[in-house]
Amino acid sequence: MKLEFHHINIVSHDVDRVHDFYTRVLGLSDIPPVRFPRTEASAERGFAGKIRFATEGKVEFHLAERDLDVAFRNGQVINPVERGHIAFRTDDIAAVIRVLEENGIPYSDYGTAFAAEWHQVFFRDPEGTIVEVHQQIA
Repeated sequence: MKLEFHHINIVSHDVDRVHDFYTRVLGLSDIPPVRFPRTEASAERGFAGKIRFATEGKVEFHLAERDLDVAFRNGQVINPVERGHIAFRTDDIAAVIRVLEENGIPYSDYGTAFAAEWHQVFFRDPEGTIVEVHQQIA
């Protein structure tokens, strides 16, 4: 099971304003949303909020519209777009899930509810920071 740092998710009520800050003010590059194929959201699954992306060349910033009900709608416990999160990419999501279970760490397995090409799992570190681990599946 290999992990590599992938992105920082920042939530906001005004995604465009935050994106403008990171791109225009700090000079990060915009990442076109077409590079992040989303799963179509429904009343019971997914996330329909606005998302924009930026990068300094290595780490991505995922700027998402705050949605306090996303976990409830998806039948999950952890809400990754309430306060934001940090994210890692893995080559073995099943091994990550096994490690979480072996260590008694509660997690929310969103599968591909948000991203058509990523299997995403969210959990909290000991200080309450939400952590995402995902595996690219396409």
